[in-house]
Amino acid sequence: MKRSSCVWLRLCGGLLLLLALVAPPSVAQNAVGVFDNHTDVGDVQHAGDTSYDPLKQEYLLSGSGANIWFDNDEFQFAWKRLTGDFIVRADVRFLGEGVDPHRKIGWMARASLDPRAAYADATVHGDGLTSLQYRRARGADTEQVELDLTGADVLQLARKGNTYIMSAAKFGEPFTTVHVEDMNLGEEVYVGLFMCSHNDEVVERAVFRNVRIIKPIHDDFQPYQDYIGGNLEILDVETGHRTIVHRSPDAIQAPNWTPDGQTLIFNNNGRLYNFDLPTRVVTELNTDFATRNNNDHVLSFDGTMLAISHHAEDDEGRSNIYTLPVTGGTPKRITQAGPSYLHGWSPDAKFLTYTASRDGGPYNIYKIPVDGGSEIKLTDLETLDDGPEYSPDGRHIYFNSARTGTMELWRMRDNGRNQEQLTDDEFNNWFPHISPDGQWIVFLSYLPDVDAADHPWYKHVYLRKMPVSGGEPEVIAYVYGGQGTINVPSWSPDGSRVAFVSNTDGN
Repeated sequence: MKRSSCVWLRLCGGLLLLLALVAPPSVAQNAVGVFDNHTDVGDVQHAGDTSYDPLKQEYLLSGSGANIWFDNDEFQFAWKRLTGDFIVRADVRFLGEGVDPHRKIGWMARASLDPRAAYADATVHGDGLTSLQYRRARGADTEQVELDLTGADVLQLARKGNTYIMSAAKFGEPFTTVHVEDMNLGEEVYVGLFMCSHNDEVVERAVFRNVRIIKPIHDDFQPYQDYIGGNLEILDVETGHRTIVHRSPDAIQAPNWTPDGQTLIFNNNGRLYNFDLPTRVVTELNTDFATRNNNDHVLSFDGTMLAISHHAEDDEGRSNIYTLPVTGGTPKRITQAGPSYLHGWSPDAKFLTYTASRDGGPYNIYKIPVDGGSEIKLTDLETLDDGPEYSPDGRHIYFNSARTGTMELWRMRDNGRNQEQLTDDEFNNWFPHISPDGQWIVFLSYLPDVDAADHPWYKHVYLRKMPVSGGEPEVIAYVYGGQGTINVPSWSPDGSRVAFVSNTDGN
């Protein structure tokens, strides 16, 4: 039976009153951003505070406190209760010159809010000392592992069972990592950001941006059977500032950025979707029969056409390449042999370039006329070549190759000649994406523990940037992701930002 509006209001009002009475007052009043609560731990002389700017997605902490050391702590803490393994990460920065060189900011995992509780933290001090601090038991003295690094401004703390792992970097550089084992803080811990002035007479402040609380995959995770959620993010390439524009519990992957700057196109469960940036509304893109698309969808340079890699059931599930209008429609098949995985359009829209295996052989780079026909083989090696993408002037095709033993970036002329190596370091580098002005490459880097010929899901990876002619790469984003993070061209039309996907098992 339909309720009258006055009765409905009374019911809602009573329910709200009941919730207010039973909810823990501190949590209801002090929740901020992704954190359950914020509070001062210990007997501080001056109250601290935590605030959140939802537009910038930044946290501002102010805190007093004599120290976090020996057997007793005093500090401001923005925390969230977490169970199981986790990864927390943020860019951190003190505000102002400060009073005491030993003031501290960072991440902490804590057994309780008791000032004498066991804990582990990833911290940077006012004088630049960067360390993993920990107290093994309530009331015990704090111990410390110093990193061979000063002045870190990117801090990460991870729990793997009873091991706590700290990773730190100066923004632009890879992580330096240390760990401590046999730290039993309990199954549920308080995890969050902290600010300690190291002087109970003053209040210091710090800003935390790119704050991420990540639940990684579980130990029995089965690749290509199990998936976790994704965050659609936009990265300012110059500043490194990141904004989450969409969260999904599903395995969203590989955003393209349309030339009008209004839409990101991503895939999820074999289908393609439009994410409208002004309204943040998601709608399905009509691909007709092609409902088994992978994360190799690419827009033509003029933005009118979309090419996809679809696994047709009547073709033994092998991937082949199709084209269709960017507004949706019935795809037209281009390649006749599979598996073929699309990666790029030529700027004049005459060719598509892709990686393919023929007759069970190795994957090499090919191109094919956009209307179909005979494919042209551009590389011919026994090792894996992948990720081909045209430069905006059409003169070069950039790609990644495992021919030297690690996966590195290469480029060649559009006819396959003059193949030259661009990167040569310890990382395995994938998917070079060229900026619209043709000056920069953004790419994905796996750590050395990943096989050169593999690009798996859900790993610690970097997004890095370097000049198109080669040079020293710099890290522009520290990401939990990998497969599906940035498989496709995703620069904004003005070349100031890139879109990508990061992952977490729950948001």
